[in-house]
Amino acid sequence: MNPWLEAVSRVEALEDLVLNAALVGEMQNRWSGLAGSQVGRINFYTPSFKHHETSEVSACGKNAFPAISITGGDCKLQCDHCKAKILEPMIPARTPEELDRLADRIVADGGRGMLLSGGSDHRNVVHYEPYFPTVRKIKDRYPDLQIAMHTGIATPEFARGMEDAGVDVAMMDVIGAQDTINQVYHLRRNVDDFESALEALVATRMKVVPHIVIGLHYGQLLGEWNALEIVQRHLPGALVLVVIMPQYAPSSRPFATPATDEIGKFFIDARAALPETPVLLGCARPSGVHRSITDTYAVMAGLNGVAFPSDGMLALAKHLDRDVLVTPSCCSMIVGEEVLALGDESASITLDFIPAAPKRRAQLRDIPIVVTA
Repeated sequence: MNPWLEAVSRVEALEDLVLNAALVGEMQNRWSGLAGSQVGRINFYTPSFKHHETSEVSACGKNAFPAISITGGDCKLQCDHCKAKILEPMIPARTPEELDRLADRIVADGGRGMLLSGGSDHRNVVHYEPYFPTVRKIKDRYPDLQIAMHTGIATPEFARGMEDAGVDVAMMDVIGAQDTINQVYHLRRNVDDFESALEALVATRMKVVPHIVIGLHYGQLLGEWNALEIVQRHLPGALVLVVIMPQYAPSSRPFATPATDEIGKFFIDARAALPETPVLLGCARPSGVHRSITDTYAVMAGLNGVAFPSDGMLALAKHLDRDVLVTPSCCSMIVGEEVLALGDESASITLDFIPAAPKRRAQLRDIPIVVTA
């Protein structure tokens, strides 16, 4: 048996998973040839804006790193994959004054930082400009409070405004297929606009953490490899990979669930393309068995972080001789060797043993997802 498959079989929570043996073998072969500062290190994150707990990782504080939307649940773009659903659980702050008061409450509750987001206009711009002076005031008042901002397409002037406001981490989605921009996002923009935005952000002193959404074109992998090449050309502080969540899409424009084999192939390509850049598996990805397989391939491919890890991932990483850390923070706040959200690694726990990973009792979320053609 392939030694990596044997490692999976030694983790009780994973022993029933059906993996692609050929893909696992390819990952093992490619892994043996990888070299770089980010190869071999993995951190498991427990972001606080969604409750999470497994048999290996307990949930962190509810208010440690809240997500805030400056538009509430509103978004003019209404992309087919989201329809603004991602904004609904966020805390609304529709005015700069509301954000200012909210920052005081976050700090009073022991919060370490906040993620600022919001709905886009029809040009994929989130209008943070009226908030920049308030963000600056908050940062001056609470210099240790870490501020991340998820932006749309940014101009150089907009990026400098973020920097001057004191934003610590800038995030954006990088899209590599024109058809996806037109059909899924309903945008009259082009791929070059997204590359120019990333270029503008990395020209600042902010830590830049772009996202690539796997399966963004109705569940198909279409522009992901082009997006990866864009990221390669501009080398941000880290790259976050997420997988499309089909349940957000309307019934009139359904999304297939991307096949885990294709996801795994992209994981290993991303790892190989960016050996000196942290590559993380972010919060958004399908649940159930699909999630467990996706997370398994992420660990095997050598990604540097997994947010909301499935049961058994810590044990698997130790069986594969990875350097394992556990950190309570937003997954997009890891940059280089430090957790920016916390300022240092004092809150990261180095895992020097193989944890028990028993099977959980079956729950509704564990029902396998059927992958459609």
